[in-house]
Amino acid sequence: MSRFKSMTAGAALALGLATLASLPVQAADPLQAGFVYIGPTGDHGWTYSHDQGRKAVEAKFGDKVKTLGVENVPETADSERVFRDLATKGYKVIFATSFGYMNQMEKVSKAFPNTIFMHATGYKSGKNFGTYDIRTYEGAYMLGVVAGKQSKNGKLGVVGSIPIPEVIRNINAFTIGARSVNPTATTRVIWVNSWFDPGKEREAALTLISQGADVLMQNTDSPAVVQAAKEKGVFAFGWDSDMTKFGESAHLAASVLNWSVIYNEAIEQIMAGSWKPKDIWYGVKEGAIDIANFGPGTPADVKKLAEERRDAIKAGKLHPFTGPLKDQSGKLFLAAGKTMPDADLRKFNFYVEGVEGAIPK
Repeated sequence: MSRFKSMTAGAALALGLATLASLPVQAADPLQAGFVYIGPTGDHGWTYSHDQGRKAVEAKFGDKVKTLGVENVPETADSERVFRDLATKGYKVIFATSFGYMNQMEKVSKAFPNTIFMHATGYKSGKNFGTYDIRTYEGAYMLGVVAGKQSKNGKLGVVGSIPIPEVIRNINAFTIGARSVNPTATTRVIWVNSWFDPGKEREAALTLISQGADVLMQNTDSPAVVQAAKEKGVFAFGWDSDMTKFGESAHLAASVLNWSVIYNEAIEQIMAGSWKPKDIWYGVKEGAIDIANFGPGTPADVKKLAEERRDAIKAGKLHPFTGPLKDQSGKLFLAAGKTMPDADLRKFNFYVEGVEGAIPK
């Protein structure tokens, strides 16, 4: 090759490299994350708290992620359609935020092996199918401590959603917390068989109040229970988020969920290529739940006590389900000093001592 031709080739190469360097760098496509909700994001409870977690993902990862929340998806075959639609559209991870989505999500996960599926509060899993949850019973226990201190007559009420182990566990923890400071406290439950039905929630709350309950907890999603408590001059709690503005002086405190701890961790792992299906169950220790937003009706010493119990849970010095514990009939089911294993906590199907009535079949 002549010197001239060599120089010409070298100049062309240099020009080409310079041209490439001047071209704008194409950013990688954002990771798409879909969130499927049982209720509206404005429920001020469960779905609201999940959507706050979704927003936290956007705030943390910016244009590296693209999220979508799909509201009011029933726990029926219609949820399967939503999961398939998101997977078909290229969503890398899909979060299903209610127990009743489990079977439908499991089915769709097998049809889309390259999509990651994560199901809240469930127990099934697969190669691309993981589960996650928050130890809501820790929050219920802390609210119970406050309720036991604040109730004048020891009669507590709970508006229950659907009688599954998750909800029964929360009712039991609430009662154990209350009886730890007031051994004669009792809890009465009215089930509304819905996660979000403000009308039924209000009706159940008013019925409990008419039966003598002066402190109410709920395992439902709207602020209707807090509103009813305010109207009738009794106390209530925020559930899943702060509900102070709906109850003012009636609002004793709130059990607040922080799903961003789980969502941000999952997105980081997916981006790093290190995600693996696992069973996540985070609580106070991991910063996923807290008692907060104490109202003016909560005395300083009661607030201090609740926070001390929270700190003990965080440090591993306290577990709400530590024996001796008896069931509703008075039979010992957990010996003194023993802690109930997670496997048993997850299949709770009976009430503890102090809870009145029967669990619906």
